[in-house]
Amino acid sequence: MEVEGFALDPIQIGVFFGLTALIGGLTWWQCSGGRARGNAEDKNSAHDYFLAGNGLPWFFVAGSITLTNLSTDQLVGMNGNQMLLLAWWELAAVAGLFILAFVFIPVYYRNNCTTTTELLERRYNNPHIRALISIIFMAGSLLIFLPAALYGGSLFMQTMFKVDIPLMVIAFFFATLGAAYAILGGLRAVAVSDTFSGVGLLTLALLVVFLSLKAVDFDIVTDVPMERLSMIGADGSPIPWHTLFTGMILIQIYYWSTNQTITQRAMAAPTVREAQKGILAAAGIRLLIVPVIVVVPGVVAFKLYGDINDAAFGTLVGDILPGYLSGAFAAMMAAAVLTTFNSLLNSVAALYVVDIHQRYFQPNANVPRVATIFSLIMTFAALALVPVFQNAESLINLLQELYGLGSMPVLSAFVLALMFNNVDYRAAMAGVVFGVAFYGLYTFYLSPEGIVTMHFIHFMAITFFATLAFALAVNRVAFGKTATLRIGKHEGEAAAPAE
Repeated sequence: MEVEGFALDPIQIGVFFGLTALIGGLTWWQCSGGRARGNAEDKNSAHDYFLAGNGLPWFFVAGSITLTNLSTDQLVGMNGNQMLLLAWWELAAVAGLFILAFVFIPVYYRNNCTTTTELLERRYNNPHIRALISIIFMAGSLLIFLPAALYGGSLFMQTMFKVDIPLMVIAFFFATLGAAYAILGGLRAVAVSDTFSGVGLLTLALLVVFLSLKAVDFDIVTDVPMERLSMIGADGSPIPWHTLFTGMILIQIYYWSTNQTITQRAMAAPTVREAQKGILAAAGIRLLIVPVIVVVPGVVAFKLYGDINDAAFGTLVGDILPGYLSGAFAAMMAAAVLTTFNSLLNSVAALYVVDIHQRYFQPNANVPRVATIFSLIMTFAALALVPVFQNAESLINLLQELYGLGSMPVLSAFVLALMFNNVDYRAAMAGVVFGVAFYGLYTFYLSPEGIVTMHFIHFMAITFFATLAFALAVNRVAFGKTATLRIGKHEGEAAAPAE
């Protein structure tokens, strides 16, 4: 079989489609068995529909958290930097997962939250800030994460199979199948397929590490510049060492503890303890396995091919794995793309249906129907934005830099809610708007023009504290309220309503 002059190995293609079908079959079997055992959800209850009836055991929580995060933006993007330094993103994530397990998850369960933003409504005693944060989450998914997942997965398939199939064609395949999972199967199908795919992906990714090292006689030092091997980032590197003590931990708290896409998996467990077991298992995987697989192949690719950026991982896998194994790995990568995409779709649908549609338009809406329509709209919009990412020099660096537009302002709203009493919701909303504008000014003007040369991770920390200070000042000056530290108070206690 050939595609525009490039031969496709029939064994490779057969293994790819065979394993993809196997994962789908196992997912259907497990989900059907779960319903038969009494884990059925009330499909028109938003809480049950989006949280799988609170029936996910810890191992599915761990698997879904791992593979929802571990997709092509990590494997393709981080290896595309072709340096060991990028492992810090994954190592620092362990701290974020511990904070999720022991700080945020007990609060979410105590307040019986369907979305993370529901906590904000309870604390500020007003739905509007909940809606604002949901809109920011949805915008981030639409403009950044959904198209990035499609682009990264399509690029990997294109470079690994060495075909000239247009990226948009491959992206359409991923988008169609991913949307079908999210719409027809719901969170349970997403979590189960995540776990099955995760076992295969992590196993084969470790094999890629071993075979890539073997290809260079286990020597990645010779002929590789030291800046690509050092774990202490210089000022001009993607992660200068001093940023680990400023914005890095804040980014991890935001991503793992307030991001609906991640926390939704943990909130779907039957108990806090079961959720914590899953989160800690995911942290163990993040610490022991993920850092190696997202950086070592990239450095080996630099030694073999030179600086080829985001094409590094797909090119290396296509060269070092035999046809049947590369087909298997491609199937696992495809599953990773699909689960990341459908997890994002499922979470943004939850935010829209629960926080926007039922609140402002139709309280008794048909949840599956509204979720389906919204998911389809987001799918087509994400496809339209894929070409934007083709012009990025580095996928992962672009994603991390754009995080700050919403992440630090959103995190400030959660911190104000959990740490302070007597904060008016309008002050918190003003802080969020200020934070988005403040970081946007840096990203699109001050940094490109060289007016501010500070690393974006440092500026994220500045944005976070500036947003907190602005909100507290507005709270005092505009609304005449003095915020007090919330020490020894019950987390579910609501703030005083706005006057």
